Amino acid sequence: MPSMDVVSEINLEEVRNAVENASKELSRRYDFNNVEASFEWKKPNVVIKAEGDFHIKQMCDMLRSQLTKRKVDAQAMTMGSTDHSGKTFTQNVAFQEGIEQDVAKKVVKLIKAEKLKVQAAIQGDKLRVTGKKRDDLQAVMKLIREADLDQSFQFNNFKD
Repeated sequence: MPSMDVVSEINLEEVRNAVENASKELSRRYDFNNVEASFEWKKPNVVIKAEGDFHIKQMCDMLRSQLTKRKVDAQAMTMGSTDHSGKTFTQNVAFQEGIEQDVAKKVVKLIKAEKLKVQAAIQGDKLRVTGKKRDDLQAVMKLIREADLDQSFQFNNFKD
């Protein structure tokens, strides 16, 4: 019986590489000349520091661009609140891994509402989808990709 797992995971090495590339781009950009700004990689999170709120937003776009180039889904980014102390603004960027229980329930409801001939089961922080035909599983993949759930999903462990 064909089955697959729906997961939400990111490659932290690629995130680290994207942060390093964004730092290099930051040093080359003319609009960041004579501006104290930096990206700091703290294992699962990134800390963005700059002199102004406008610079923070530009740096977030730079990071998002580098993540896209490294094939990391930018929807996995969770932007924290911007903190202001003295003349520096700081923003924490966290990366979401695993499917939360309420999002998993939404996905299961979405699959059941579509009346596909598959069964979806929540298994911790992933979803196991089984069906009689491979085409049904591919329809589930398409359905989840098109749904606006504010989270990145990957499909692995596809078995026939």
